[in-house]
Amino acid sequence: MSGESQRGRILVVDDDRAMCLFLESSLKRRGFDAAWRTGGDEAFRLLGAEPFDVVVTDLNMRGLSGIELCDRIVANHPDVPVIVITAFGSLETAVAAIRAGAYDFITKPFDVEVLEIALARAVQHRNLREEVRRLRRAVTESGRFGELLGSSPAMQGLFRLLRQVAPSEASVLIRGETGTGKELVARALHDQGPRKDGPFVAINCAAIPEALLESELFGHVKGAFTGATEARQGLLVRASGGTLFLDEIGDMPLTLQAKLLRSLQERTVRPIGGADEVAFDARLITATHRDLESAVEEGRFREDLFFRLNVIGIDVPPLRARGSDVLLLGQHFLEALAARADKRVTGFTSAAAERLTAYGWPGNVRELQNCIERAVALTEHERLIVEDLPEVIRSYRASHVLVAADDPSELVPMEEVERRYVLRVLEAVRGNKSLAARVLGFDRKTLYRKLERYGVAGAGEGEAAAPAPG
Repeated sequence: MSGESQRGRILVVDDDRAMCLFLESSLKRRGFDAAWRTGGDEAFRLLGAEPFDVVVTDLNMRGLSGIELCDRIVANHPDVPVIVITAFGSLETAVAAIRAGAYDFITKPFDVEVLEIALARAVQHRNLREEVRRLRRAVTESGRFGELLGSSPAMQGLFRLLRQVAPSEASVLIRGETGTGKELVARALHDQGPRKDGPFVAINCAAIPEALLESELFGHVKGAFTGATEARQGLLVRASGGTLFLDEIGDMPLTLQAKLLRSLQERTVRPIGGADEVAFDARLITATHRDLESAVEEGRFREDLFFRLNVIGIDVPPLRARGSDVLLLGQHFLEALAARADKRVTGFTSAAAERLTAYGWPGNVRELQNCIERAVALTEHERLIVEDLPEVIRSYRASHVLVAADDPSELVPMEEVERRYVLRVLEAVRGNKSLAARVLGFDRKTLYRKLERYGVAGAGEGEAAAPAPG
């Protein structure tokens, strides 16, 4: 576009010079920047030399017809919408124009206001397609690591670390909130590592009862227990030559933790009911959303196993810390889901985009994907609007710690902001320090130190109640 005040740059093509001058004058009065040519060939050359947002062409012209010009533009400048003007308002004419790739058509005689509306829609359509291309370029240029996607500094830092870690054989502990994509990180490490041609075996330790989990991990011999009608190889052995991913390792029972530790140290397993050791050769990657350091302090997780698993620690950032990645991922999900549903949905309105970026995403990427899937299924528009989003996102309002910030006397140092917020959280969870530490993202020792500094009575003793924040 030629200037910020212009609504779009329009190329008018008509072999009637008077019509060209009339449209040029009318469109300029309405905020468009317009140029014109009286022949299709001449207009096509100009389009190749200068940028235009929309072409408006008469259908019946001497020399190159409007349909032929439309064909050329679609083939060589597919991002420029073409509006065809015709004096013949028959269905056959309209079909011919649309088949040639015209964005819209208008029949003579017409009001300039009708053309103005059609042009505004066409410019918006072009801008939308350009925004989609920009997002796609960002997806490509930001780089991926496996199926992971993101251009934010937090994700670029994660990608750099993963590129360093992938060639290693060391055990990896992936930490992150539920829904951040911890399994995608594990799969990416496998796919980019030296064991990529071997199996990737995954199991969720929180989803399987203890007895079954032991059998799944270590295997069993025939007759080891009721229902063991045949021998079964455990996942540690089945993952040999590849990677074993233990998701939610923090939920593994203590009795199995001891057996897993021994297997990792000896690189062998003893199936349930068996007498012989079976060797295995698998890289171990584990993940958890829990604070394992606190679990170790509380005796819920073995310290020696923690050190064995946490040779390399990787933290996956929550979606709320990834800035514009929300829209990047949203566009990625939208395109895939719209194609699957066979719906023409190409992006977001600015209002919808604002709601998506303002929301806190407690469910992280998984919640965003579910949100977009719902919106694509329900929308009746080419771009998702605010009303297509779940109510929790439509009504979301970020909370604010500071009040009356426009009054300089109310401004306080950052340490005081933190103090007030920590005590507010502790009050909200009724003094449960373990829960408060998880909400705040601290380990319990850090929380205790802060509470002692704030002068909270019994800060390091059990689950003392918190005073009201001052």
